[in-house]
Amino acid sequence: MVRSGRDRLSGIIEADETFIGGEKHDGKLGRGSSGKSLVLIMAQREGKKFGRIRLKRIPNASGQILEKAIPEAIEPGSLIKTDAWRGYSGLDKLGYNHKIIRTDENIGENLLPGCNLIASLLKRWLNGTLQGAVAHEHLSYYLDEYTFRFNRRTSSFRGKLFYRLLQQAVITEVTTYDKIKKGIRGRKSADYNI
Repeated sequence: MVRSGRDRLSGIIEADETFIGGEKHDGKLGRGSSGKSLVLIMAQREGKKFGRIRLKRIPNASGQILEKAIPEAIEPGSLIKTDAWRGYSGLDKLGYNHKIIRTDENIGENLLPGCNLIASLLKRWLNGTLQGAVAHEHLSYYLDEYTFRFNRRTSSFRGKLFYRLLQQAVITEVTTYDKIKKGIRGRKSADYNI
């Protein structure tokens, strides 16, 4: 569902991460928890509304990973609003205007509402549509599907959505059943499902 050469987000962008996963197995919270997948959320502001989004599964939130993922999705010169996580500290050097919105972890006013809304809707969609049965190795595909759906949520030309999906199917490399299943059949251990 990802069009090659698609436009990058521009303007005012919120960026944050969220964890996608099931029960915590080790009792750790947040960035130290295991058995979860980290997803980078980038949401474009259009006045008081939110426009397009990009979602990307990332192995960690280090500066090296974030500084590689953000230029793939956001045009240089854009204003990126983030929390004070040190992984975002090099955005200015990459040609972005970087504004730190939240400097502490205190719960209070929602200063990155787009990212929080997207995280909430994404988790609800995964649990509702897929009943939470998403394997970690397939999460990137589901993120692409959710991004496709979200970015076209206000389209008044439903036939064009189907047309775009067919276009993508024709130009995209064939995915065989063996690639999809990756040797997993049936319900596995609790670490398998997110």
